[in-house]
Amino acid sequence: MQGVQVVPGTDNPVTTAEEAYEFCVKYGLPVMLKAAYGGGGRGMRVVQELGEVKESFRRASSEAEAAFGNGAMFIEKFIENPRHIEIQVLGDSAGNVVHLYERDCSVQRRHQKLVEVAPAPNLDQKIREAMAADAVKLCKSVNYANAGTVEFLVDSQGNYYFIEVNARLQVEHTVTEEITGIDLVQSQIRITEGMTLPELGMTQDKITAQGCAIQCRVTTEDPAKSFQPDTGRLEVFRSGEGMGIRLDGASAFAGAIISPYYDSLLVKVISRASDLHASASKMNRSLREFRIRGVKTNIPFLLNVLENQKFLNGTIDTTFIDENPQLFQFHPSQNRAQKLLNYLGNVLVNGPLTPLATGLKPAEIYAVIPETPAATDPPRGFKDILVAEGPEGFAKAVRNHKGLLLMDTTFRDAHQSLLATRVRTHDLLKISPYVAHNFNSLFSVENWGGATFDVALRFLHECPWERLEAMRKLIPNIPFQMLLRGANGVGYTNYPDNAVYKFCELSVKAGMDIFRVFDSLNYLPNLILGIDAVGNAGGVAEAAISYSGDISDPSRKKYTLEYYMNLADELVKAGTHVLCIKDMAGLLKPQAAKMLISSLRERYPDLPIHVHTHDTSGAGVASMLECAYAGADAVDVAVDSMSGMTSQPSMGAVVASLMGHDLDTGLDLDRISKYSAFWEQTRTLYAPFECAVTMKSGNADVYQNEIPGGQYTNLQFQAYSLGLGDQFEEVKKAYREANLLLGDLIKVTPSSKVVGDLAQFMVQNKLSAADVEEGAETLSFPKSVIEFMQGHLGEAYGGFPEPLRTRMLKGLPVVKGRPGATMAPMDFAAMKSDLIEEHGSKISDFDVVSSAMYPEVTNDFFNFRSKYGPVDKLDTRIFLTGPKVGEEFEVEIEKGKTLHIKTLAMSEDLNANGEREVFFELNGQLRSVMVRDQEAVKELHVHPKVTPGVKGQVGAPMPGTVVDVRVEVGDEVKKGSPLVVLSAMKMEMVVQSPCDGCVSSIDITKNMKLEGDDLILTVDPK
Repeated sequence: MQGVQVVPGTDNPVTTAEEAYEFCVKYGLPVMLKAAYGGGGRGMRVVQELGEVKESFRRASSEAEAAFGNGAMFIEKFIENPRHIEIQVLGDSAGNVVHLYERDCSVQRRHQKLVEVAPAPNLDQKIREAMAADAVKLCKSVNYANAGTVEFLVDSQGNYYFIEVNARLQVEHTVTEEITGIDLVQSQIRITEGMTLPELGMTQDKITAQGCAIQCRVTTEDPAKSFQPDTGRLEVFRSGEGMGIRLDGASAFAGAIISPYYDSLLVKVISRASDLHASASKMNRSLREFRIRGVKTNIPFLLNVLENQKFLNGTIDTTFIDENPQLFQFHPSQNRAQKLLNYLGNVLVNGPLTPLATGLKPAEIYAVIPETPAATDPPRGFKDILVAEGPEGFAKAVRNHKGLLLMDTTFRDAHQSLLATRVRTHDLLKISPYVAHNFNSLFSVENWGGATFDVALRFLHECPWERLEAMRKLIPNIPFQMLLRGANGVGYTNYPDNAVYKFCELSVKAGMDIFRVFDSLNYLPNLILGIDAVGNAGGVAEAAISYSGDISDPSRKKYTLEYYMNLADELVKAGTHVLCIKDMAGLLKPQAAKMLISSLRERYPDLPIHVHTHDTSGAGVASMLECAYAGADAVDVAVDSMSGMTSQPSMGAVVASLMGHDLDTGLDLDRISKYSAFWEQTRTLYAPFECAVTMKSGNADVYQNEIPGGQYTNLQFQAYSLGLGDQFEEVKKAYREANLLLGDLIKVTPSSKVVGDLAQFMVQNKLSAADVEEGAETLSFPKSVIEFMQGHLGEAYGGFPEPLRTRMLKGLPVVKGRPGATMAPMDFAAMKSDLIEEHGSKISDFDVVSSAMYPEVTNDFFNFRSKYGPVDKLDTRIFLTGPKVGEEFEVEIEKGKTLHIKTLAMSEDLNANGEREVFFELNGQLRSVMVRDQEAVKELHVHPKVTPGVKGQVGAPMPGTVVDVRVEVGDEVKKGSPLVVLSAMKMEMVVQSPCDGCVSSIDITKNMKLEGDDLILTVDPK
C-alpha cells in the first residue's frame, strides 16, 4: 500500500545541539525544531540561519524540558507559507475509521493555534477528499481506535504533507462538533464502552458538514507585548453569549487567580452560522461583549483578525499574523469603571491621594444649581463681537460701552486665593450654563492660566485643556481670559520662545480669548515676547503693569507714577489691545487708583483699561469704584461668596454701588444672589483647603508687607506645614525684610515666590536682614533665590542689590538680558514621539505643550490617569476623601454612560502581599479590588516595583520564574544585552538591557518567582 507524503526530518528524537547542527548542515535550512514529547507550540522554533541552530535548540529544549519533562526534539524541513489543515477522525475496535471533515488552523503564532475554522475555506475539493482519504487510510493501517487528528501542511501549489497524528481530542475539536452535530466526547466514551461506529450511526455516508464554525481561544496574553502571558486576579469577568455562540471555559470568574504556572487559555468561544462571514460576525459581536478586567487578554487581536479582509476571504496561511502587522494596531480598552474602583479603593485604604491642607472634611452636600433655560442659546455677548470683528473690533466695542464692565474671577483667581486653586472642573461646569445665560454682558470670565494649569495636573489629576474646551461649549458667548506669565508661559521658569508661541496658539484653538500678559518683574523684553505670541495666535493681548508701592505717597521713590506711565507707553508701542493694571497684592489705594487711571485715560483716550486687585485690606470695592470713576473700562470682581480677603472685591457690592449711575453695570442683583448661593454651598466641599482656617478676615498690614493675594493663603499653609504656623506674623514681617533685601521687587509669581522662600528661610533659621547680609557667603539659600540673583527671571527694575548679589552667588554664572532669548527651540515632534512611546498613541499636541511647561508633572499625570481613569468625573467629596461604606452614588463617565456604585465593605485582614480587598457593587454586579495597604506593608517584606519613568530600572515584563541571571553587579552592558531569562506559562523570555551602562544592583536570584513590574536590576545609564 502506498504511504502518505511526509516532511523530511529526523527519524528519532535529537537530544543535543551538536546533533541538530549536523542535521542542518546535511539537509539545509530552514528547519523546524519540535518538542518530541508534547505540543501546543511549546518547545518549537523555526531556524533560518546556521549560526542560530545551537542557541535555538538550547532554548527550545529548555522550554520542552520545563513543559513536558523531556527536552528531546524532532527536526524537520520547514515548509514555507503553508496552510495548516487537520482532519478529525474516529475509529473503533472493529477496524472502522471515518473522518469528520477538516479544520483550518492556519491562524497561529509561535506555532500556537489561535483561531480555527471548519470547514477549511477555499480548499480545493479534490485536495480535501485526498487528504481525508489519506487520513482514514493511515489510521486504518494501524488499527486506530477512538478520536484523533491527522495533521497536514498544504503548500501554495496544492501539495500536502503529513506531519503528525494527535492521538487525542484537541482543543479545537469544538468546530467539528458544530458543523457535523456529532458530540466527540460522548463518541469517545461510547467507543471505549465497545460500541462500533455503525452502531452509533456514524458511517461515512451519514456524516455531513453544514455551515461554518469558528473557534477563538481567549487567552491571558498581551498581544501588544508579543503575547507575553499576563497573570493576576480576574477583577471582572463577563462573557458574550447568545444564539450561535458556544463557550467552553474552565475557571473564568470574577476573583479567579490566573497563575503563571499553567496554560494561558481562559475560555474558548465558538460561533456557528451559515457561512464564514456570518460566523465571523457572530464571533465579533460576542467578543465585543466580553468584559475581562485585571489581566490583559488577546481579544483586541482576535477582533482585528475577524475584521481582516484576507481572513474573511478565507485566503490565509501560517504566515498570516507575521505578514499583517496591522493586526497589532489596537484601540485599547479604556477600562474606566474598574480604574475608578481602584482609585476609590486606594482612597479608602490609604487615605486621600491628593494632599489635603487642613483637617477639615468636605461637606456632605450637593450644591443647588440655579435653573437655566433648557434648549435655548444664551444671549449674545462680547465673545460674539470678538469673533465677528477680531481683537481690534473687540477693543473698540469695550471703549464704546457706557457702563462699567466686570471680569468674573470666580472660576480662577478667587479660588486660587481662597481655596488653594483646588476647585475642580466638575464643579465649574455645573454653574457654567447659568453664567452664560445670566451674565452675558461680562467683559470676560477668568478661568485659566496662572496656577490652575499646574494644580489641575499635579493635584486634581485632570487635564487643563479639557477644562477649557468643556467650558467653552457651555459658555459660548462670554470671552474667556487667562493669566500668561509672559516668557514664563504658565510655568515658573524660562522656556524657549517657540514654547510660548506654541502654547498661545493652542490656547486660542482650545477656546481662550484674552491673555493678560504680565512679567513678575515688569521686565519689558519678557512682556513683549508674550504680547507677540498672543498676537500671532490671534488672541486679545491685555498687557499688564504689575503694581507695587504707593504712588499716592511722595516718600515712595521707586515705583512712581512716572514709572508706570513710561511702562504703559512701551506696552502701547508693543501693540497691546487692552492695558491692565495688575494690583496683585491689593496695594492700590483709592487715591492712588484715581491718580493712575485718570493719567492713563488722559494719555490714551481710545485704549481699554482693565484693573485687577485683591481685597486683602478690605478697600477693594472703594478702589475699584475710583478706577471706574477715573475712566477704567473694566474691573475684576468675584461673586459675593467667593470674594473678599485675598480674593477680589464683591461682585454684588460693585454692582449695587453703581445702580442708577452712568456706569451702571446692568447686572441683576437677584441673579448674582443665586450665583453666590451656589458657590457658598460648593465652597464647603473644599473645606480641606479653606483659607478661613488660618485667615479670619482681611488685614490692612498688606500695605506694609505687600504679600500678593494669591500668595497670602499659600504662604500661610506653607508656614503651617513647616511648623511655623504660630509664627506667621514673623513670616509676614520677614517677607517685608526679604523684599527690601532683594531690592524692593515687583512681587507676583514667580518673583513673589522668591521673596516668600527667603522670608521662610529667615524665620526657620532665625535670621534678621542684617544676618543675611553679613552671612551671605556662608548661607545655603533657597534655589529660587539663587536663580533670581543669577538673572533667570530677567532683570529687576533698578538692578540687583549689591554687594549682596555677588556674595550670595559665590562666583556662579549670571544671565544677561532676556533668559529665553538664548535657549534652543523645543523639538515638539520629537517630544510627541517620546511621549507616545511612553504613554501610548492618544498623546495630543495639547499634551505635548503640557509636557513642555511641566515635564515631570505631566508625566505623573499621564501615569495617574492610566492607573486610575477619569477621576475628574467623581463628585468632589468622593474624589477627595472617598465614599463611606454603604454609600451609593453615580458617576457619569460620558454622556449616556453612568456608573451606579455602592461601597460594600473593606476586608480587615491583609493577604501575603499586604493587600486589602475592597468590595463594591457596580451597576448591580459585585466587584472587588485589591489595594496594597501602604502603612501595613512597611512591616512586610514586599519585592520592590520599578518606578515609572526612571531610566535604567529593569522590571519583569511578565510574571514568572527566574531561570537564569546572566550578569553581575559591576558588569558593563550594551542596549539589548541579555540580562535575565524568565519562564512563565512554560514560555521563556530573555530580558534585555534598556540602555548602555553598568549594572549597579541586582534585586533577584535564580528560581525567584516574580510578579509583573517587579524590579529585576538597575543599570546606571552611560
